[in-house]
Amino acid sequence: MPPTVLLAEDDRAIRNALERALTLEGYQVTAVADGVEALAQAHRTPPDVLVLDVMMPGIDGLQVCRVLRAEGDRTPILMLTALVETQDRIAGLDAGADDYVVKPFDVEEVFARLRALLRRAADAGAPAPADVPKQAAAEPSGRLIEGAGLRMDPQARRAWRGARELELTRTEFELLELLVRNAGIVLDHGTIYDRIWGYDFGPGSKNLAVYVGYLRRKLDEPGAPQLIHTVRGVGYVLRED
Repeated sequence: MPPTVLLAEDDRAIRNALERALTLEGYQVTAVADGVEALAQAHRTPPDVLVLDVMMPGIDGLQVCRVLRAEGDRTPILMLTALVETQDRIAGLDAGADDYVVKPFDVEEVFARLRALLRRAADAGAPAPADVPKQAAAEPSGRLIEGAGLRMDPQARRAWRGARELELTRTEFELLELLVRNAGIVLDHGTIYDRIWGYDFGPGSKNLAVYVGYLRRKLDEPGAPQLIHTVRGVGYVLRED
């Protein structure tokens, strides 16, 4: 069966063009014009992946994302946005989105990001809607991994800095897990993109920097050392200074 995509975009020209492109690429597409229809359709027939425009009348894409996540639905979500400021992108990630594409976009980039999201969902060994929690097959149940003062339980998908439990999205958890498993080792941008997204979006992409910045906000504590360090021109390393 082809992967199913629920597309919500209020701009008719963009919606029709993207629906055609996705259909030709082999996806089974349901296209709607606003957030209300998107929620109704997601509840009626859960898709494999959602593509949501951020700015829609009534219920916007961020609200759709928040509602689905509050219901425990972990279906991968790709946001489409004309907003280019970092804080705007962070708002989408904070709402529970897995990835985003900035308008105007190349349709090939949309395809690549959808493939990466679907591959990650398939690798998790679970259906996209998260009525079944994602399992980390590499870790036996109850085994913790530790590094730089952090503890993680990949099986339960929980993480702590000291006694404080961290509230992380799926992508944030996977990024932090990669860093903890390689604590003290500098990971280059290409390696991180390949391991987390399954695709290197190139030197012009800000996707990784946004996720690292958002993860830092959740990790950092007043008076405590910063844990994720930027190695300029190379990548990132997790360590306690």
